[in-house]
Amino acid sequence: MTYLELKDFLTARMRMSHVYQPVVIRALLEHGGSQSVKALASEILWRDKSQIEYYEAIVKKMVGRVLTTHGVVTRTGQDYKLNGVDDLTREQREELISLCDSKIATFEEKRGDTTWSHRAKSAGYISGTLRYEVLRKSAFHCELCGVSADKKALEVDHIVPRNLGGSDDPHNLQALCFSCNAMKRDRDSTDLRAVRESYGHKADGCLFCHLPPDRVIAENELALAIRDGFPVTPLHTLVIPKRHVATYFDLSQSELKACDKLLHETKAAIQAEDRMVGGFNIGMNSGEVAGQTVFHCHIHLIPRRRGDVENPRGGVRHLIPGKGHY
Repeated sequence: MTYLELKDFLTARMRMSHVYQPVVIRALLEHGGSQSVKALASEILWRDKSQIEYYEAIVKKMVGRVLTTHGVVTRTGQDYKLNGVDDLTREQREELISLCDSKIATFEEKRGDTTWSHRAKSAGYISGTLRYEVLRKSAFHCELCGVSADKKALEVDHIVPRNLGGSDDPHNLQALCFSCNAMKRDRDSTDLRAVRESYGHKADGCLFCHLPPDRVIAENELALAIRDGFPVTPLHTLVIPKRHVATYFDLSQSELKACDKLLHETKAAIQAEDRMVGGFNIGMNSGEVAGQTVFHCHIHLIPRRRGDVENPRGGVRHLIPGKGHY
């Protein structure tokens, strides 16, 4: 392929479903035009932030914690420092490095391929076609936490692990992000697909299950925000889980996080739009006796401005007449 042909491919003909093609071409160009599969895989790996995040969690929650407890290292912010390292001679450092290499080699010799098996949950090959089908059925979202594939790497998990007799049948496979898969481990056979299916649950006749798209002002995987149809103050906003669920107390942890994220985002957007907003009332009605009329959980984010009522003292306590001023 000539220079002009390769340039044309990069600028006009290359169709990208992922970043891999230019990464591989760049690596080949930098290394004289030839590299092994392993080397090219390494080029892709070091650019994959999700993999770095996985091992960042390992450092902070596991090895870093253990080494800190034993006084080997000290953590300051995001940095770890080996205690006493400044007092070591070059020879002492080299000797200690050699001891580390020996420990690593002994462990890998003893454990073999299982050394890194926690990153290969299937303990075997899953074809690209089958992997794609599993991810497609999950709508490219983690079955447990709901995060999308463009934010965290998704893995194909065996619901019943192979070491417990699980097969590669599609009915035994589910999509999990690397974090949820690591927490599930290979001793748990919980089928999480029902969680994903529940996130798409809609109720017939529910006002919030069938909102016109043009009413949505912000959204994420599990929640959305709209302006209240009967605002008590300008820019009164509702944050609503996408799943049909009656009350705030019925939300999953993932939905709570999604709603909280939208509350923060819409609060910032409201204050950017109206500099007169100096505070907010945040709340929800849970149950008929508490005033709930639409039985699909929704959280009110009500902007407040100085002077919008004569005496704001008590805030939400005014739900009960006479209880606001105390």
